Amino acid sequence: MIKKILIANRGEIACRIIRTVQRMGLQAVAVYSTVDSDAPHVLMADQAILLGPAPAAQSYLDQDRIMEAAQETQADAIHPGYGFLSENASFAQRVAEAGLIFIGPGVAAIEIMGDKLAAKAAVAAFDVPMLSGTNERVDALDDARKIAEEIGYPILIKAAAGGGGKGMRIVRSVSELDQQLQRAQSEAQAAFGNGMVFIEKYLEAPRHIEFQILADAHGNAVHLFERECSIQRRHQKVIEEAPACGMTDSVRSEMGQAALLVAKSCKYLGAGTVEFLVDEEGKFFFLEMNTRLQVEHPVTELITGLDLVEEQIRIARGEKLRWQQEDLAIGGHAIELRIYAEDPQNGFLPSMGTLERFRFSLQEGMRLDSGYREGMTIPLEYDPLLAKLITFGPDRTVALSRMREAIASFDLVGIQSTLPFGDFVCRHPAFRKGNYDTHFVSTYFGSGEDLIPVELQEAAARVALQLYLQELDRFRIPRTQSTL
Repeated sequence: MIKKILIANRGEIACRIIRTVQRMGLQAVAVYSTVDSDAPHVLMADQAILLGPAPAAQSYLDQDRIMEAAQETQADAIHPGYGFLSENASFAQRVAEAGLIFIGPGVAAIEIMGDKLAAKAAVAAFDVPMLSGTNERVDALDDARKIAEEIGYPILIKAAAGGGGKGMRIVRSVSELDQQLQRAQSEAQAAFGNGMVFIEKYLEAPRHIEFQILADAHGNAVHLFERECSIQRRHQKVIEEAPACGMTDSVRSEMGQAALLVAKSCKYLGAGTVEFLVDEEGKFFFLEMNTRLQVEHPVTELITGLDLVEEQIRIARGEKLRWQQEDLAIGGHAIELRIYAEDPQNGFLPSMGTLERFRFSLQEGMRLDSGYREGMTIPLEYDPLLAKLITFGPDRTVALSRMREAIASFDLVGIQSTLPFGDFVCRHPAFRKGNYDTHFVSTYFGSGEDLIPVELQEAAARVALQLYLQELDRFRIPRTQSTL
């Protein structure tokens, strides 16, 4: 029986989980660090427990303190959200050993899918398409050379234990291999405490498509269709949409079934996401599985009408899924923009500061998930995600129009953000046509001028030309005056 849930997270995802927990008539316990003492998720919750100082290792990653907080508040279950401890198998094990319910998959599934080599080995038994490459770690340069020659350049060296673009190196020729192998191993060790890497064929211009799945403890599983996640910077997503442009019913069915086989390969329980790369010919390949709620889950909620946090809680309570695959259908189109406190004109570097103004006007078909309010300071210690802006409409054209309208409604002062970048993407012909891949940013997004609408650029150019001509007239030498 679940009556009280501790949310082991912060920011927008903590707020979002608390809303559903309370709507279901359950109690929500928030945890917080010293810099988050007056954060919205703390004020929303029924109870709130201080974990410790701002550094994540002393607060949101402190397993001992979080377990103490659960015991102090007599929580029945823990929801980890995303990030922090959400994919930490040892934490899930501790929760179970304490007699609490971990609202997420089992320990074995987290361990298998958290190790990319173990995931590939598990999935290989179910005949799911995978990129050519190694199914075991690569340490020696000679081995790397042999593998690269077999699959052909370019190749991708990847960390086995991590994600987020860390420990990943593209190699286009044998002359680069030694240096890039060492860099990938070193970066993987620094980021994940594990320098293990492997090699895969590198796709030059793939699309990133993922499928949301749900699986209960009674052997039932469904997919909730796909999300297009190809607009990325530093291998991390910025804009997502559902459904994907150009996706046919037959390919959707094939990819959805493959996603369910991946879930079956690790006996998955709860909500999870199976990610694929799709090449220029339309062939798809298994990339990885995220054993948690995704940042971009709202777009799936809007096109299906489901509350994924509620479904996670129901599954954790031991309930059966309430529908079969044929009962589910796509309704409308949804787009999400991650509003990061980053400066797109400066390589998307973090832009920390105080939200001097944080105002917006949301209309029909618009949703904002945020863990901040006006006057708050964006702390240096955590991910710079400020909010998620999601728009929905009966079709993609309406969803796009609403996104531009929603972006224009923001009055954000004190920091730089990805709002102007979102408008740039929504205006770009390639995105509007649905003809884009994971290299959209490097291909189309250059200087800060890209963030200025074309009509304003043209107006500015006309003003500049007029000023130039005026200055030219001012210094022009009269014709009657001798030049000698």
